Amino acid sequence: MNDLNNYISHRKQKDKDFAYGFDEGYQAFKIGTLLRQGREILGLTQEEIAIRLRTKKSAISRMENHAEDMSLSTLGKVATALGKKIQIDLL
Repeated sequence: MNDLNNYISHRKQKDKDFAYGFDEGYQAFKIGTLLRQGREILGLTQEEIAIRLRTKKSAISRMENHAEDMSLSTLGKVATALGKKIQIDLL
């Protein structure tokens, strides 16, 4: 992982287009990945989570793949459906 972090750091310094929005995009990707992993650890399908949230499977897929436009309240509902809590750190 250190090689990846070094690459990202150097690339952000050299390429302003790459640097612009990278951190924001990475955080959205990370949230979606965490949601998917949490669901998979529980052995649940997107359909099963959708039923718990009274929504559609396509909405769960969108959350896992495009978390950048998810509201905090929706994220909290998904976390609850997964038996998890949300923790936010302001850095």
